[in-house]
Amino acid sequence: MQTSESFRLSAILSFSGGLQDAYTYNVRGNVFANAQTGNVVLMSQNFMMGNWSNAIHYVLPLISFAAGVFLTEQIEYRFKNNKRLHWRQVVLIIEILLLGAVGFMPEELNVAANMMVSFSCAMQVQAFRKVHGYGYASTMCIGNLRSGTESLSHYLRDQDRSSLIKACHFFGIILFFAIGAGVGGIMSKVFLVRTIWISMLLLAAVTVMMGRETVVQ
Repeated sequence: MQTSESFRLSAILSFSGGLQDAYTYNVRGNVFANAQTGNVVLMSQNFMMGNWSNAIHYVLPLISFAAGVFLTEQIEYRFKNNKRLHWRQVVLIIEILLLGAVGFMPEELNVAANMMVSFSCAMQVQAFRKVHGYGYASTMCIGNLRSGTESLSHYLRDQDRSSLIKACHFFGIILFFAIGAGVGGIMSKVFLVRTIWISMLLLAAVTVMMGRETVVQ
């Protein structure tokens, strides 16, 4: 099994994803970095009410998220066969640089900060999509909740132990996301805009873990 699909690495990424969402919501003007569905709802609501300037605050993270997915796909294509540096490490390094810069940005630059965090989140969710071979998302919960509940249902019906293990993986990922969000909410009151550096340090740890991965996809 590749390091990128280990539960330990996935748990760290999910913790970081939850922290980032709490950070942008609590510190950067009530915008969700990861939960783009929420941004679509708030964007549409503000457009319908004629609050155009507020609506733009939610449009820009959406565009940034899409751009992050696009860039990550391009990085995978160009670095997929690179034997010296895994393409996922390239993604992580870019994320670390972006989040490091966000921690220096004052609240007056919230729009730009949210765009950068959303861009980083998109890169993460595009690059890390499996835990123990199961498809998952490290920066949001709805898909994980659906998959975990489905697997639990299969286990209760068929007594298939593999389904129970699968369910535990998904619910475990959700738990770490929730803990990250809680920690992010608390730390945001202490460190304010610099709270995002916690996520940066977590991604640095993941980059080191990825250095042990020898299988090139």
